Amino acid sequence: MGGRYARFDPVVSQYNQSGELFRIKGHCQSSCTLFLGIRNVCVDRNATLLFHAAHDRGQNVSPSLTSHMLGAYNASLRNYVTANHYMETLAFHSISGRDMIQKFGYRECPRK
Repeated sequence: MGGRYARFDPVVSQYNQSGELFRIKGHCQSSCTLFLGIRNVCVDRNATLLFHAAHDRGQNVSPSLTSHMLGAYNASLRNYVTANHYMETLAFHSISGRDMIQKFGYRECPRK
């Protein structure tokens, strides 16, 4: 689920320092998508990621906070969500794990 960046940024830093594999599986929305910024991230084919603009505590769209989220995405995904206006409103827009892998080049999680 989503939430404040303060909960997610330290996890991204920790995994980027350790190099440990981080799996995105199941339902990942909002700030959870910051995990795409982990160098050794993989996405489960059956995952669903939901994207929207970031907002302040008053539920006002925040370009600076949205920019922080966009910085976690690879260029292909960043271009797509920007071109399709996903990051301009608070409405959720879903992308399947399968599409994250096939269309945007994220690594598929290895089978356990």
